[in-house]
Amino acid sequence: MKLLIKTGIVSAILFGTGLFANFATAQETQSQSPLPVVKPNAANRPDELFYDAVKARMLGNEQQEEELLMQFIKLKPEEPAAYYDLARLSISRNRADKATEYIKKAISLDGDNKWYKEQYANILALRNQYAEAAAEFEKLAGEQKKNEDYLLKAALMYQRASKYKEALAVMDKLIVAFGPDEDYMMQKEQLYLKLNDANSAAAILDQLIAKNPREPRYYALQAELYDNNKQPEKAAAAYKKLQDMFPGDPVAQLSLAGYYRKNKDNVKYEEYVKKAIVNKDLDAETQISLLLPYLQELNGDSARRTEGVALAGQLAVQHSTNPKVVSFYGDVLALNDDRDKAVVQYKKSLALDPSAYTVWQQLLYSYTDRKNADSLILYSEKALRLFPNQALVHYLNGIGHFNKKEYTAAIRSMNRAIDMQPEDNAELLAEMYSSRGDAYNTIKEYALSDSSYEKAVQLDPKNPTVLNNYSYYLSLRGVRLDDAEKMSRQSLQLKPEEATFMDTYGWILYKQGKYEKAKEYIRKAIDANEQHADATLYEHLGDVFYKLNSVDKAVEYWRIAKEKGGDNQLIDKKIQERKLYE
Repeated sequence: MKLLIKTGIVSAILFGTGLFANFATAQETQSQSPLPVVKPNAANRPDELFYDAVKARMLGNEQQEEELLMQFIKLKPEEPAAYYDLARLSISRNRADKATEYIKKAISLDGDNKWYKEQYANILALRNQYAEAAAEFEKLAGEQKKNEDYLLKAALMYQRASKYKEALAVMDKLIVAFGPDEDYMMQKEQLYLKLNDANSAAAILDQLIAKNPREPRYYALQAELYDNNKQPEKAAAAYKKLQDMFPGDPVAQLSLAGYYRKNKDNVKYEEYVKKAIVNKDLDAETQISLLLPYLQELNGDSARRTEGVALAGQLAVQHSTNPKVVSFYGDVLALNDDRDKAVVQYKKSLALDPSAYTVWQQLLYSYTDRKNADSLILYSEKALRLFPNQALVHYLNGIGHFNKKEYTAAIRSMNRAIDMQPEDNAELLAEMYSSRGDAYNTIKEYALSDSSYEKAVQLDPKNPTVLNNYSYYLSLRGVRLDDAEKMSRQSLQLKPEEATFMDTYGWILYKQGKYEKAKEYIRKAIDANEQHADATLYEHLGDVFYKLNSVDKAVEYWRIAKEKGGDNQLIDKKIQERKLYE
C-alpha cells in the first residue's frame, strides 16, 4: 500500500540514511586497521584544520576527524558547522548526551539553519524523546515552504509518543496543504481507531468511498471496522454490499471469507476462501500463501483434503509455466500419498527450471522404495551433473544402488556422501553411516558394518531406527547379545509402539535363550499390526514355539510365513521336516 511506502520513507530518512547509517559506517571503519591518517597542514590555522577534518572523514578515519574538529573549535569556537559535525560523530559512537550538547551549541550560533534543527529533532527521536522530536519537526514545517516531509515526521513522532490527537492535527495540516491524499486519509482512519473513535474512522472511509466508489478495499475496511467494533447490523449490511458489488474481486472474497469464518459459517467460509485461492487476479505467490493454511485446516478430513489437492491442481493449470507452482502441486500430491502423480509434477517443474535443487530432492525422495531403484539411480546421476558437491544426492544415489543390490556401488556413493556431509547435521550423517552399515552387513563385511553403526550411534544416540537395526544385525550373528539387548530396549523406550522394534527385541531374547519372554514380544509385534505383519515376524514366532517344544505351533507359523511371501531359503525345509534350521 502507498501508506506503508510513505511511512517507510520517513523511517528511512530518520534512521536509514541519517544517523544510524553513520553509526554503521563508523563500526565498519573502526574494524579496519590501520586507518588512513591525514597530516595536518598547519595546526595554527583553523581553516586548514577544518579542511583536514573533512579529508579524514572522506578517508573514514572518524577518530582523527574528531581530534581535528576539537582543535578547530579551540581556535574558532563560534563556528557552528564544527559542532554539527561533532554531533554527528557523537551519535555514531553512541554518545547521545554529547551529540545533544554539540547540536544545541550549533543552533545557538546559527538559529536559522534548518539542517541543524533537523539533526536535533533526529537526535531526540533516537533518544526516544518522540514528543519533543515531533514538536521540533512541526516547528521546522512552519518555517519551511516545502514542508511535507517535516509534517510526516511530526505525525510519525506523535504516534510513537501515543499522542494521537496531536498526530491528527498534523495530518489535517497535511490534507489542507496537499489535498485529501489516500495515504493521509487512511492514516487519519487508523489514528481515530487508536482513539477508539470508530464512528469518525468510518466517516473517513465514507469519504474515500465517495471519492472512489469502485474501490472494494474501502468497503471491506469499513465492513471489518464495524465488525471489529461490535456493530453487527452495520457490519452485515456492509458485507452484503461488498458481496453484491464485487462478487469476483479477491479483496472482497478474502474479506467475506474472514467474516464468515469469524461467525462460524464454515460453508460460506469455504466457498469464499476457495474463490480467492483460484482467483486469477491474484499472483501465484499470494494464491499459494492462501492455500497453505487452508490445506493445514483440512489435514484431518480426507474428503475435504481431496478438495485441497484439486485446488492446488487448478493453480498448477493456471500457472503452468511457473516451476514453483508446479512443484508446489507435486508437494501437495506427495503429502497425500500420491507419489506417482507427484513425480509427474516434479519432472514438469524441473523441465521449466532444472536449477531448483529442492525439487530434485523431492523427486529423488519419491524414488527411494525398492521398485524404483533404476529411476533413483538415473535421476540422482542427472542431479549430480548439476550438483556434484551435494552430499545428499550422492547418498540417495547410494540408496538406489543398494535397493538394486549393487552393494559395491552403493558403498562407493555413500562414502562420497559421508566425506561431503558436515557434522552440523548429525542426524543426516548418522543415517548415512547407518545405511553404509546395512550395505557392509549385506556383503558380510561385519567389522566395517559395526564400525559404521558405532559412528551412527555416536552421532545420533537417540535414533531408534539406528539402535534397532544395529542390535538386530548383532543378534543375527549371535554376537554381543548383551549390547544388542540394551540398544534394542532403548529403541523400544523411544518408540514403544513400533512393531518392528518389538520383534527385534523378542528375537534378541530368543537368541539369549529367554523363549517365553521372546514369545511375548514377537506376539506383541504381530498383534500391533496383524493385518500387515510381515513373514519374518511369523517365522520368528514359529522358531520360538519350536524352542518351547510346540512343534505343531511352530509349523503353523512357518506356513503363515511362507504364505506371506517369506524368502528364507530354509522355510520349506522347516515345514517339510518339522525341524528348526538356522
